[in-house]
Amino acid sequence: MTDDDTLTATTPPATGYARVLAVREFRAVFAAHLLSLLGVVISEIALSVLVYDLTGSPLLSALAFALGFLPYVVGGTLLAGVADRFPARRVLVVCDLVCAACVLPMTVPGAGIAVLLSLRCCLAVVAPVFQGTRMATLADILGDGDLFVLGRSLLRIVSQSALLAGYGVGGVLLTVVSPRHALLITVVTFGASAVLLRFGTRRRPARAGAGGALVTESLKGARQVLANRRVRVLLLLFWVPPMFAVVPEALAAPYADELRVGSVGLGLLMCALPVGVIAGELWAGARLRPSARERIALPLVCVMLLPYAGYALHPGLDVSLLLLFVSGAGSAYTLGLDQWFVRAVPEELRGRAMTLLTAGLMTIQGVGMALAGVAAEFVGVTVTVAGAGLLGAVCCALLAVEARRTE
Repeated sequence: MTDDDTLTATTPPATGYARVLAVREFRAVFAAHLLSLLGVVISEIALSVLVYDLTGSPLLSALAFALGFLPYVVGGTLLAGVADRFPARRVLVVCDLVCAACVLPMTVPGAGIAVLLSLRCCLAVVAPVFQGTRMATLADILGDGDLFVLGRSLLRIVSQSALLAGYGVGGVLLTVVSPRHALLITVVTFGASAVLLRFGTRRRPARAGAGGALVTESLKGARQVLANRRVRVLLLLFWVPPMFAVVPEALAAPYADELRVGSVGLGLLMCALPVGVIAGELWAGARLRPSARERIALPLVCVMLLPYAGYALHPGLDVSLLLLFVSGAGSAYTLGLDQWFVRAVPEELRGRAMTLLTAGLMTIQGVGMALAGVAAEFVGVTVTVAGAGLLGAVCCALLAVEARRTE
């Protein structure tokens, strides 16, 4: 029996995050996540600034940022088989090294726009493979019970916190060093993450043997995952609420302009939802037991978007922030969903399922942002946000009914 097994067996049931951080391998994964997240945030800011400096084009600068999300669906479907076909530790380390290798040429003074944007796409193709493999590895390290749920939650909390602090830190960094020098920091963080994962986690065998061509096996795995009715509805419960939830963030700038609250108000509007998400996850993870998280998951997902309907009353800044915070707190439903998902997916498909989940989540949020912009052009910001809340609640309720049927 390993030290981690002993910990799980002897520690009395608890609801806090301390149990997860007590697992040595998870601490290595957690630290690597912090480093790679720091690298991603710095690269996003530095690359956008660098592209704008080179071209003077706001469109190309925004494109450099958007390319961090658009190719997710490519890596998440065509390369998903990597997560199960090779040992997880090797996949994670190689992905980190590939990301470092993609960023390094960006630091060369002669690298042009085409090179920068192409390498940005490569990073986005690798990202879902890395994230899906890491999610599946958490189940190997923590088991498929409560520790896994808390570990996933802790990584999400860190990611949301990065939205609050990371971009501010990156902005300050760029006042001290040039964008290309800032990208060197990203290379270092990816390299350090690879070292942590290589020496901080155990080698485990691949979940599935090598079959045919990688792309063929990846697509076959995606079909197998989606063919399972239970898994399919759980994936939709992960994907659909965020598609509607991102609408206020996508329209935060024009809404702040309508309220005449300036850049400070805009910053608050952008922060309110992530703060709510962090608060909801911390409360559910620290205060609720696994059975309670599962009981509240479906009721919570049905109501989490309803606060957006309050936008129809044209609230001021204070009320708008409260509506966003309350809606964000509803994201605590994902803790119960994590538990169901890891139970429903066969172990040999776990890596591909997690990769598909990640790719779909990032892609559908981009779709939600785009649709929000289109709708706002015709009906305005407040009607779009309120409509997203109501339509999203209906979709979530229908998915909740289907989830009950597949239990």
